[in-house]
Amino acid sequence: MVKPISVKSSAVEAAPKTTARETTMKATTAAKSTAAEAATMKAPTAVKSATAAIAMGIAEKMGGDPALTAVLTILTGITSAIIVTPLMDALRLRNYAARGFAAGLTSHGIGTARAFQVDPLAGTFAGIALGLNGLLTALLVPLLLPWLLN
Repeated sequence: MVKPISVKSSAVEAAPKTTARETTMKATTAAKSTAAEAATMKAPTAVKSATAAIAMGIAEKMGGDPALTAVLTILTGITSAIIVTPLMDALRLRNYAARGFAAGLTSHGIGTARAFQVDPLAGTFAGIALGLNGLLTALLVPLLLPWLLN
């Protein structure tokens, strides 16, 4: 036969009272923690349009996770490389310089390699776009992202 468990009222202790100041300090600390977590998550997504090596370096400097940045950057590149040719065909864009620039800008090294498969002129412009995007991302994101988050 199982005996029921009983709780004695003397065993239950009253919870310690917190002051208004302690409550405010806890809320402030939680808000700062949430802001830091938001910045940690925004750094990888802000730099995912640069090539993986540049994006990882920038994200690490800004307090982001380099591994998450690498995954997002590579996924962006693969997705863009798959989509860019059918999209340009659907838009009836026939200029290989513009097609290559778009591929290099959005799909990094993978898109640049694909652009060289399509046409040498497209590959050349993809390489130019890749380099310019990396340079501008490395210079502007660390300056602008903190300003935009505040």
